[in-house]
Amino acid sequence: MTQRFVLTLTCPEGPGIVHAVTSVLVQHGCDITEHQQFDDPVHGLLFLRTCFVSPTAGHEEMEAAFAPVAAAYGMSWQLHDASRRTRALVMASRFGHCLNDLLYRWQAGSLGVDIALVVSNHEELRPIVASAGVPFIHVPVTRDTKEAAEARLLELVDRHEVDLVVLARYMQVLSNDLCKQLEGRAINIHHSFLPSFKGAKPYHQAFARGVKQVGATAHYVTPDLDEGPIIEQEVIRVDHTYGPEELVTAGRDAECLALARAVRWHGEHRVLLNRDRTVVFR
Repeated sequence: MTQRFVLTLTCPEGPGIVHAVTSVLVQHGCDITEHQQFDDPVHGLLFLRTCFVSPTAGHEEMEAAFAPVAAAYGMSWQLHDASRRTRALVMASRFGHCLNDLLYRWQAGSLGVDIALVVSNHEELRPIVASAGVPFIHVPVTRDTKEAAEARLLELVDRHEVDLVVLARYMQVLSNDLCKQLEGRAINIHHSFLPSFKGAKPYHQAFARGVKQVGATAHYVTPDLDEGPIIEQEVIRVDHTYGPEELVTAGRDAECLALARAVRWHGEHRVLLNRDRTVVFR
């Protein structure tokens, strides 16, 4: 039975790497359907993503075939079964624009991941989630219950076999320990005024300064608040006719676009970490 795979890898740049990889594919009668690579001259690294179809070999056989090549070139690599969709747990608080957008794209089949469940520290968004037929779980968070709430989240991640946690305007700061446990598999979204306009009412602060652009940044979650490796950013031009509320509306549009792209690219295994940056094969 034909199987589809996505191979991603990072290794020190050098001659013969692509030839070694494609030779394994040729030996097993595989057909490459998509191939992208990037040589980072600053750090001397090669990043590669290859999609291929195998007519007979299964996942274990292809992993065993690639293992000697990976060892020879010092590769950090993963072989993904392209038929298995990434399972996402979405977290939100009271703002529903990003969550609603993700649910719509998921129902339309354009999100690139499956939304397994939604977790919120408030009840307001339950009707939106219920209408989409997705499980909604209320996990309240207070200063005294934060540790228990995060333990509950990890329990849900394990129980539902979640691959990716999406913070769709979840207005709680994750602990350093939780950030480390979710490293490389949690995405956050925030407005791109940081670090200029911090704290409450950033769009009102931006209005007072007469900004000409509003935007949003989707990034991986790290213990450094809002400073993880950036996956995608979206910018919308504005002008003097925009009041604070119009800026908020434009910013929410940017947040939805940036987050949806980041989630889809992660789900399609298009994002590779490069230290504090990312390589995104779009």
